[in-house]
Amino acid sequence: MEGGSAMADSAPAEVEAASEALALLRLESAGSGEAPCSRNVLRKRRRWERVLAARRRRRPQERERSRARRPEGRGAARQRGRALAEERLLEARSAGPRLCVDLGVADRMTPKETSRLAAQIRRLYGANRRAERPFWLCLTELVPGSPIHRECLRMNDGFSGYLMETTQESYLDLFPLDAIVYLTPDSENVLEDVDPEKVYVLGGLVDESIHKNLTLQRAQGQSLQTARLPIREYMVKSMNTKNYYSETLAINQVFDVLSTYYRTQSWPDALKAGVSSGKGYVLPDGEKSVKNTSA
Repeated sequence: MEGGSAMADSAPAEVEAASEALALLRLESAGSGEAPCSRNVLRKRRRWERVLAARRRRRPQERERSRARRPEGRGAARQRGRALAEERLLEARSAGPRLCVDLGVADRMTPKETSRLAAQIRRLYGANRRAERPFWLCLTELVPGSPIHRECLRMNDGFSGYLMETTQESYLDLFPLDAIVYLTPDSENVLEDVDPEKVYVLGGLVDESIHKNLTLQRAQGQSLQTARLPIREYMVKSMNTKNYYSETLAINQVFDVLSTYYRTQSWPDALKAGVSSGKGYVLPDGEKSVKNTSA
């Protein structure tokens, strides 16, 4: 099963470094109705700037710690692979982009859809754990005992030990508004780059649930920036008997796109990695297709 195990309790220094990094993430809570120039907003902005500065300072230190913690010997290949994955995740916590899954909309799903979302979270975590340049993941508004929490524990071995952040708080309480980008297929804005100083939010809904404009309206109501993946800009509609075209992806598929782009800086490569042919879009590489004429 995809996913991962808890971080090894290998050394006091590593634990101390991890605690310090995690402490930097605990930003002061602020309500979503804050005035733009309130003291809470200014404090949150200053705190976020300190987090960004600390992440930049920690990059060379994390690389040195990673090299120092690598196990030696040919017989330790699997252990070394696990250790390297955890080291990359710890470095992402101090220096990588943030990706939040907004579970505040999870109560709109059926039990079957909730189970599928739990499986997608497992796939997302597993893909991030294997990534050369991982994101730091955060599940927000994850309430203990809620249907999605119970399904994550039931379906995902070691979920409680996943090397990511889980919180009952909203992303609005954790990060400044101008650092957040809510990714939704209904946005008119096209995502052009992955900025490691931004926090990207995905709506916690399975792709089988078609809630038109739900995440867009949620983000707009919170005065957040929104963006969609550049599917129409780089892909074309393929010929299919069902005449079916969809830009709505599962959260793990969106992650595959973001992760591949962050590594390669190529949108065609990224979209090929995450957008399946079943969505009705392909890259214009000689396959039979029709041009996308939508705005």
